[in-house]
Amino acid sequence: MTAPVRYEQKDTIGIITLDRPDNRNSMTPELLDAFAHASAAARADADIRCLVVTGTGTSFSSGADFKSTLQREGDRRAPHERSFAMYEPFLSLLDVPVPVVGALNGHAVGGGFGLALVCDLRIGAIDAKYGANFVKLGLAPGMAISYLLPRLIGLARANELLFTGRLVDGREAETLGILNRAVPATEVLREAMGLAASIAAAAPLAVRATKRAIQRGLELHARDAARLEAFAQAESLTTDDAREGIAALLAKRPPVFTGH
Repeated sequence: MTAPVRYEQKDTIGIITLDRPDNRNSMTPELLDAFAHASAAARADADIRCLVVTGTGTSFSSGADFKSTLQREGDRRAPHERSFAMYEPFLSLLDVPVPVVGALNGHAVGGGFGLALVCDLRIGAIDAKYGANFVKLGLAPGMAISYLLPRLIGLARANELLFTGRLVDGREAETLGILNRAVPATEVLREAMGLAASIAAAAPLAVRATKRAIQRGLELHARDAARLEAFAQAESLTTDDAREGIAALLAKRPPVFTGH
């Protein structure tokens, strides 16, 4: 079996590919470990000038795999630390010194949406769905989504999406500013590689300095936000509503929340 996530370099562009299409590139321990290795390889590659992150199949990433354990078995850390640790491999993209382009080949939901948001730019598929549906599962959000999304699309629009858990298609995501461009799924990677090539053609030291300046200007402390979110998410995981939301998702039925 091929690696669940792989890293390769094409000229001056690095490419990380999530490759578990049969499981919608969901966040299993196996995939997260492989992503951490791929991200480390990208950060150590001094020859790349841009990084593209993409997936295979119809999903970029569907977030947590609710058919398996949400957190690693045997982990004796506090619940909020386990929640944070689950997202840390995806959050490691924050440390990539070159611009990161998300080539969102398909659906990006929950933690997968968070992975898309930590990219610097995003090209997405017109017909795919994007968003954070945590509240529909009885959960508080994670992976700094509550921090990143308002800064990307504005407070009121982010409030609507996060409070309702509504997903948007690629066209609306482009209008809202979640995506830089929405194109047919078959063109996503080509469009993203073209954008990456344009970035790679610019002066590499200047581009890296520009990325650092943008992050400083935005006071980007996404990891701190993700750690604070982890407290609320860990608490929400213990509720009856979370159990109901996850059960309803797996049974493909509407959830019935009681507020407990």
